[in-house]
Amino acid sequence: MSKITAMTVSELSRALQSGELSSAEATRAYLDRIETKDGEIGAYLTVTAEQAMKQAEAIDARRIAGEALPPLAGVPAGIKDNICTKGTLTTCASKMLGNFVPPYSATVMEKLADTVMLGKCNMDEFAMGSTTENSYYKTTRNPRGLDRVPGGSSGGSAAAVAANEAAFALGSDTGGSIRQPAAFCGVVGMKPTYGMVSRYGLVAFASSLDQIGPLTRDVRDNALVLSAIAGHDRRDSTSVDREYGDFSAELGQGVQGMKVALPHEYFTEGLSPEIKDAILAAAKRFEAMGAQIVETSMPTISAALPAYYILSSAEASSNLARFDGVKYGYRAEHYGSVDELYKNSRSEGFGPEVKRRIMLGSFALSSGYYDAYYKKALQVRTLIVRDFERIFSTCDFILSPVAPTVAYKIGEKSHSPLEMYMGDVYTVPINIAGVPSLSLPCGCDRDGMPIGMQLIGKAFSEPRLYRAAYAFEQDARKGGERV
Repeated sequence: MSKITAMTVSELSRALQSGELSSAEATRAYLDRIETKDGEIGAYLTVTAEQAMKQAEAIDARRIAGEALPPLAGVPAGIKDNICTKGTLTTCASKMLGNFVPPYSATVMEKLADTVMLGKCNMDEFAMGSTTENSYYKTTRNPRGLDRVPGGSSGGSAAAVAANEAAFALGSDTGGSIRQPAAFCGVVGMKPTYGMVSRYGLVAFASSLDQIGPLTRDVRDNALVLSAIAGHDRRDSTSVDREYGDFSAELGQGVQGMKVALPHEYFTEGLSPEIKDAILAAAKRFEAMGAQIVETSMPTISAALPAYYILSSAEASSNLARFDGVKYGYRAEHYGSVDELYKNSRSEGFGPEVKRRIMLGSFALSSGYYDAYYKKALQVRTLIVRDFERIFSTCDFILSPVAPTVAYKIGEKSHSPLEMYMGDVYTVPINIAGVPSLSLPCGCDRDGMPIGMQLIGKAFSEPRLYRAAYAFEQDARKGGERV
């Protein structure tokens, strides 16, 4: 069974298609793994064991009958608990949605209809946080160090993949929520170009920043999953109507002649020396493989973090206004008027971090402060977009750290929200600009904790990012390094 759960998505897909392995066998292996391992990890909020086995057996029957099935058919996966799944509890790790069973599925779940869902993964409440400590239900632990956080908000998804409790997982990324947990747990995570993957059925945090993306064990798997979930959706007004094709098509072509940008602002004060050394070593590896390293500047990065927290909090305050205790979700037991119903339901249903961001966003949008904060943040957004466009006019991608530190101890930063916000300094500019970014392992620190790097590209350059990441991954493995 452990051999099955150690297989990559590509290996598992080939074994299923050849008949060497059945989906029921693979699903049972993963469910057994979850049963024995997840007690200490806490990656899942809901495990859909009975449903998963029925789905796997149905897929096996269709395969035996000779039906042509997609590559991910029968592959067991974990799904972040802010992605709606028809008939299955979707809580956003919040008391507010503790009883919410969606009557419909997200578009990504429709696209993965032949993939076996093992369950819903833990997360920071409403995707607000960087450690998965903000979940109302439990704290997820990092499989690479049980006393460490797995990152967030997609910490449960990253931990499930790292602990071999899912062949792959889906997460959402608003300001680094796929890439940072991928870096902390030593897996691969992609934040796609904004509009590439439908947000229909994703419970919104900040609508102009959110994107669904895959977390996997290696680069090829990541490209395979993104190929399955990308595409236009008329139900999502922000979805981009274009052909995407196979994201793994350029794998194996190397990086000869590519130009790699290294903005010096990414390597200033606050970055761990071990992470800085690992990223610069990765740059040298790219150079040895035939890429050209270009030192450059991105002056707007210092303004990205405050702009992000104003924009995301403003959108969150608007999006979360729908949770009022009336139509669905948590409703307070004691109230004497409609106003008290709203007040008590929201006070009792939301956790401290969610309340903090709602209040910050409401303040930024309020009369007298809109121009001073929200409007200025929008102007900064335009400058960040221009900075990226300038760099990508001459370079293929940017190489940078994912986070300033490796995964830290559980509880170490929970007392200081601002310190945790600072950990997003390298990831939030990507969401502000709407461009893609891939996080992949590039080494470990002295304690054996994973270090992640990110490759940032211009809009819709995912095939090229995968090509560069795959070249790095394969070259490191040839040298016997763990990545």
